[in-house]
This record gives sequence, C-alpha cells and structure tokens, in this order.
Amino acid sequence: MQFQQTLKKKYSFEGKGLHTGRFANMTVCPAPENTGIIFVRTDAENATVAALAENVSNTTRSTTISQNGVSVSTIEHILSALTGMGVDNAIIEIDNIEVPILDGSAKPYIDAIWADGFVQQTEPRKYIEIKETVEVVNEEVGSIVRIEPAEEFSYDIKVDFNSKVLGVQHAVWNPSVVYAEEIGVCRTFVFFHEIEFLFNNGLVKGGDVDNAIVIVERPVTDQQISKMSALFNIPALTVRDDGYLSNLQLRFPNECSRHKMLDLIGDLRLCGGFLKAKVTAEKAGHGINTTAAKAVRAQL
Repeated sequence: MQFQQTLKKKYSFEGKGLHTGRFANMTVCPAPENTGIIFVRTDAENATVAALAENVSNTTRSTTISQNGVSVSTIEHILSALTGMGVDNAIIEIDNIEVPILDGSAKPYIDAIWADGFVQQTEPRKYIEIKETVEVVNEEVGSIVRIEPAEEFSYDIKVDFNSKVLGVQHAVWNPSVVYAEEIGVCRTFVFFHEIEFLFNNGLVKGGDVDNAIVIVERPVTDQQISKMSALFNIPALTVRDDGYLSNLQLRFPNECSRHKMLDLIGDLRLCGGFLKAKVTAEKAGHGINTTAAKAVRAQL
C-alpha cells in the first residue's frame, strides 16, 4: 500500500506570469491528508480554488481554474511538478492571478523541493481508477486523448505541428521514467511567427527568451530578428542551423514533446489525484487535456 505524501516545509517562488506579465509571490505549503491541491488567493481575502477539472474556466495557451469568482491561471506546471514528484496534498498561496512562469519548466520547483524529500502521511493514496475508456477527439485539429483502465500508470504523447524543425516527436512517462530528471526540466516553446500575434492579442506579456524555446519555422529577415531582439531587450539573437533561436540550448533533442508531456501530466492532475490508467495523446493541448479530465471526473 502506498500512503499519501505532503511537503516537508514551505517553498516560496516569485516572478512574472507568462501571459499577464504580472508579478506574483507564490508559496507551496504542506497540507493535511485528503486535502488534494488547493490554491489560495491571498490578495482576494484568502479565496480558495480547488485544482479540479470542473473548475476549469479557460484553456487559451494555459489552464485557468476559477471558483466563486476567483481565478488562478497557468497552473499546469506546478500541478505537473507536484504530481511527478508524488505529492498528494499541498496548499498553494499566491498573491496574484497567474502562477510565475519561472524558467518555463517545472525545474525550479524540482530544484527546491526534490532534495528535501517528503512527509509520508497516514492515509492511503487515493488513485483515480476508471472502469471504462475515456476518449476525447477534436477532429478539426486531429487531436486525441484516450484514457484506458490499467494496473499502473503510463503516458504516451505524440507531437506533430507539421514543422520541419520539430518533426514528429514522442515522449513517455511511466514508472521507469524519472520525472524530475527527464520530464519536469523541459521548457515551454513557441513558434517565432506566433509571437507578434500573441503579443497583439494580450498573451505572453511576461514571455522572454529566458523562459521559452523559440522555433523558427520559416525564413526570417534580419529586420525581424532585430525586432525580436529589441522586444526582449537581448542583443545579437540569431537563428541556429537547427532552426531554433540562439537564446538557449536544448536539454533534450525532443524537449518540446517532453514539455507537452509535462503539460499533460499537470492538466490531468485535475482529475483529482493520481491516475492509474494508460494515457495516449496526439496533438494534445490544454483544451482537450482538461476536457478529458472532466470526462474522468464525470465517470467517477
């Protein structure tokens, strides 16, 4: 029998939100048995928002949950980190609407928490087990998430953006894969040609080349690169031979698909616990991920 776990102490993080650009202070705290994961907006009279699929209110480029008129956005990375590290119960205090993006991955959470270990609690872990397969399909974009009954968890994701740079990428997560070393450290990514559109539509206001892999899919001019350098206040940006902007080095050749796995794990934590199921996903995103989580909740 596996027992529930919580954190040994409080861990604090601060930084700007990816989409709002707003600065937030966030503290991840231990919690009693059977708490699950709960966000507390300390700037809104300590209003609480439970990390459950029925509270999902927006999935545009990130996952937002809302309860009693209070929201918390871009929750997928911290939920993924807690799931991947095996944390059942945590209270997350935050003083603004959006979780800090930090380096674009779950690595800052892992670096802070992993080495300390965890507190084993007295209640057994409540696994999410389903009796019937859940399948959600978006035929328009060709995406699918399938969740099947299984004796142990396994996740498999296929990423295909019809991109010459990315190609078709796969990533897996199962008991043989160390989340903290192989999934949680992988950063978010964006296509170069999307960035101006996203800015113009009120997104990625907190984005910069320290927290995102930038994929340059089509030929770009020196003027476009210069504009990007000015936008991020970073001189001498170039496009590498492999099609990535020169702001950083990849941690894995398939870091982008591993980050999509990170997101999938975080979104599916909204089922309310640890899924004991076989998860297969293609071209997945926050919308279809959270729809699948809602379908699991409905079955339960």
